Amino acid sequence: MRLRLPHPLVLLLAGVGVAALLTWILPAGAYDRRLDQASGRELVVAGTYKQIEAAPVGIMAAVLAVPRGIVAGADVILTVLLVGGAFALLDSTGALARLVGSLVGRTRRPRLVLIAICLIFATLGALENMQEELVALIPVLLLLSRGLGFGAVTAVSMSVGACAVGAAFGPTNPFQTGIALRFAELPPLSQPALRFGLFLVAVAVWIGWTLAMTSHDDVHPEVTPPATEPATGRDLLLFAIVLLPFIPYVIGVMRYDFGFNELSALFLVSGFAVGMVAGRGLSQTAADFLKAMETMLAASLFIGVARAISVVLTDGRVIDTIVHGLAAPLDNVPGVASAVLMIPIQALMHIPVPSVSGQAVLTMPIMAPLADLLGISRDAAVIAYQTGAGLMDMITPTSGALLAILLGAKLDFGRWLRFAIPGGLLVALVGVAGIVLAG
Repeated sequence: MRLRLPHPLVLLLAGVGVAALLTWILPAGAYDRRLDQASGRELVVAGTYKQIEAAPVGIMAAVLAVPRGIVAGADVILTVLLVGGAFALLDSTGALARLVGSLVGRTRRPRLVLIAICLIFATLGALENMQEELVALIPVLLLLSRGLGFGAVTAVSMSVGACAVGAAFGPTNPFQTGIALRFAELPPLSQPALRFGLFLVAVAVWIGWTLAMTSHDDVHPEVTPPATEPATGRDLLLFAIVLLPFIPYVIGVMRYDFGFNELSALFLVSGFAVGMVAGRGLSQTAADFLKAMETMLAASLFIGVARAISVVLTDGRVIDTIVHGLAAPLDNVPGVASAVLMIPIQALMHIPVPSVSGQAVLTMPIMAPLADLLGISRDAAVIAYQTGAGLMDMITPTSGALLAILLGAKLDFGRWLRFAIPGGLLVALVGVAGIVLAG
């Protein structure tokens, strides 16, 4: 029996309803918090959980949480619109089709192309935690995947999956590893040999899984190269223009604390540059750019509705209760086994808190001191967080970006789960090995 889930918007709105229901069922509670002067974030103080006055969220408040979530996610939403608009504008010039057609027509080793694409996206994930930016790239990757003789599952695997694995185990990922290490009060690159080793092995395992499962994908051997015209030098220039913003953005993330607003600004310039180089006037470029953004409206809405779930749980004062309820059982589990059990706990926590950086801020100040009490290294607790939260990024139903990507790929969520869960569990074994080696 095939697993078929509702439309992504229905799924997310149901998540908001479930979150509101939990505020009536779970006791309200809170940890004390202190301000971290270096990062400006409020950190949870371990061992201070207490019950507080309940604040259940009613029907009207739950409905209002949806527009509030959209407002709260405005920076990400705008990025998706501008990045997606720039790529859609490029696609409207025909350059993408010609470039992909040339690549498909010339390569006789589609598996090598698949490996190369996986490595590229795993590296981008490790550098800047790429996810939302993939929404705009999916139509191109789907075209390429089918031209190589594969299908939608492979297209999503070599992009979303590779990014999630690279981001989870990337030693320098500022949004996951970097934040988790800081809030676990560890050096910025603690145990570098172990971390780089885990990254390489995890990416290799995911690539191996993707290659092994291509024969089970919705293969399209009848697909021919998508364009008969050869690619031109201007096509390459247009493609370079639309990719160029990623270079200063990655550097800015690593050195200057860049965020989504900076990426949006870079792609605003890039989009207009694409139109002008393609020979369209300024006014025509503006009109075409806006029309191109229309293709990303559904994806943007998903991200905002997903934010509404955490808005409801925060308003209902049950986020800390959920964390406390998940962490408390570890007090009675000895040694490394407790660190391994942190993986499913962090994975479950990623459903109500789909932001990996937000989850690190919320859980690591609790898990790190808990690791001390249990006699395991704080590095092990960080690796458990990376494995649980990081890998859940590719399957969590509360991720608006993931649902938007699957919508763009015309890939059923249940079909993706049947592929991603076994592969994710294989990669999770790499995290388990890392926990054992970290002590």
